[in-house]
Amino acid sequence: MSKLSVLSACLFAACLSAAQPAARFDGDRAFAHVRRIVEIGPRPAGSEGAARTREYITTQLRALGLTVAEQSFEAQTPLGPIRTVNLRAMVPGTNGTAGPRLVIAGHYDTKLFRDFAFVGANDGGSSAAFLIELARVLKDGKRALPIELVFFDGEEAVIEWVDNDHTYGSRHYVDEARRNGTLKDIRAMILVDMIGDRDLRIMRDTNSTPWLTDIFWDAAKRLGRREFVDEALDIQDDHIPFLQAGVPAVDIIDLDYPAWHTEADTIDRVSGQSLQVVGDVLLAALPDVIAHIGR
Repeated sequence: MSKLSVLSACLFAACLSAAQPAARFDGDRAFAHVRRIVEIGPRPAGSEGAARTREYITTQLRALGLTVAEQSFEAQTPLGPIRTVNLRAMVPGTNGTAGPRLVIAGHYDTKLFRDFAFVGANDGGSSAAFLIELARVLKDGKRALPIELVFFDGEEAVIEWVDNDHTYGSRHYVDEARRNGTLKDIRAMILVDMIGDRDLRIMRDTNSTPWLTDIFWDAAKRLGRREFVDEALDIQDDHIPFLQAGVPAVDIIDLDYPAWHTEADTIDRVSGQSLQVVGDVLLAALPDVIAHIGR
């Protein structure tokens, strides 16, 4: 083959590569992950179910070529110390993984109930599954900032959501970032929680950072996603430790969910279409979020 032919072939291949469309979020794939996680059963922090869920998440992310790190600690709870483990995976930006970053997070644990088996299909299952599918979509993108995906453990109260009996994983994550000097690098935090409800209805959280919330609701309006409504609600969740540390944060959550913390929170209450809606809105909002925090 002549040099000209080789050059032409290379240019043709480069054009084909450039023409490849960006990966799209697939709600059905995310729903399949919810099903697999629910099959594990209850997943309270420190349980065998939680360990099996971490193994599943780690296996899925490593298959995508991502490195997964465990952030393990002893949570001091009303029932005594409990081994609690956050999972972290970094999607590189154009300049690698160092420096300023965006955090997108959710939790994988379920609340401990002793009188029934709480499998948390929506509450815990949907957010973990969503992040796994999001990792597939983000891994080959060319974005200015690295994106860290964090799967929080210990979001749920061991007994009741009072004092510090909640958000163990996110509070530890923020404390560690403060201790190791990387808190300043977290330019914003996006939280997803309970986003698989078949009857999806996401209200604005009054605690979330207004400009960040506006970006998401503007994206939803552009896409015609009426599931993002303009009603407001005060929400306590894993984004609060970030807000208290001065990090802009938004909570994407549907708390209008009758099966919340009941044995009815099962796979039939979750919809791939609802996961698709949140995935589409998040990806539509992402360029504006990165542009804002990169100023």
